[in-house]
Amino acid sequence: MNKKVNIGIVQMSCSADVEDNFEKAKSKIREAAAKGAQIVCLQELFKSLYFCDVEDHKNFELAEAIPGPSTESLGSLAKELGVVIIASLFEKRAHGLYHNTTAVLDADGTYLGKYRKMHIPDDPGYYEKFYFTPGDAASEESDTNGYRIFNTKFAKIGVLICWDQWYPEAARITSLMGAEVLFYPTAIGWDTNETDPIINDEQYGAWQTIQRSHAVANGVYVVSVNRVGREADQQFWGGSFIANPHGRLMYLAPHTEETVHVEEIDLHKLDHYRTTWPFFRDRRVDSYKPILSRYIDDK
Repeated sequence: MNKKVNIGIVQMSCSADVEDNFEKAKSKIREAAAKGAQIVCLQELFKSLYFCDVEDHKNFELAEAIPGPSTESLGSLAKELGVVIIASLFEKRAHGLYHNTTAVLDADGTYLGKYRKMHIPDDPGYYEKFYFTPGDAASEESDTNGYRIFNTKFAKIGVLICWDQWYPEAARITSLMGAEVLFYPTAIGWDTNETDPIINDEQYGAWQTIQRSHAVANGVYVVSVNRVGREADQQFWGGSFIANPHGRLMYLAPHTEETVHVEEIDLHKLDHYRTTWPFFRDRRVDSYKPILSRYIDDK
């Protein structure tokens, strides 16, 4: 059985010109498709600068309906090129209700649905709680509180977003739903005011390591797509990568350059990985109730 799939990643810098960013992203999707990509993932909030570095009500004007004009445009492009497109957008759900959302367009242009970011940070330079409500839309297939998979033409994929990267529960649930590949659109970088190179190295290393561990623990491929360039006090570190189900880096992007890369993965090998290290088989689901507690206090 041949289940090889070509994964395309688009790592790019962004400007304050939303339309320019959108056209640039579409051009790079075309470039990925020309290189043989079948599934193309864009970075988090690719249509704009990463506006969450400040709390400014004017930035809500960047939000849009999903589905809407952007998904219609990307759906037409997906159909033209015969590729799946994973697109991270700023969603206006209702007046005063906004989400950090990723839409998935299938290779025939069909809008398959969206995933709304579940874990929302609030840290210096990442004031996302000011803008985004955590996702709460249950999957059509189950009641798993927002985590979803998408049955695309080429693979069953799961989408999680940036801060979700640090939570093994999110990766586990999405994998248990049948995801063969986990995609993480991302916007993260170094604080340019940080002068200690060890801290910078450790932060990037931790970010990469936690995601590679999701690949290992769940026997899935992991694709993480970050942005590059300097925005305000953030130097986005690029470093997008693709890891196999043993966590091996199949591809690692540079820290400072825009990149369009296509990598072949073999979904047929998932059974080998999961039978060699059968973590799903040995899960003690009867013992995991404490994970539902915020913290396990002494009684």
